[in-house]
Amino acid sequence: MCQRYNPSGAQVILKIKDDVVCSVPRQWTDLSVPDPEIVMSKGRSYFRVADLLELRQLLIRMSQKNPQ
Repeated sequence: MCQRYNPSGAQVILKIKDDVVCSVPRQWTDLSVPDPEIVMSKGRSYFRVADLLELRQLLIRMSQKNPQ
């Protein structure tokens, strides 16, 4: 695992398998400082809407690259 920075922010590079590498926003991991929205929700919400929408786009892109 390593981190990179690009125009969209900090990314964590993950090695899933020997031949599969992906990156996710650092705020999706426990490497970042807790987001105030998450802290204020007191355990009722683990994700922000913006993060879930970004995750949806990532999953769409991944499914298009690897049709089953």
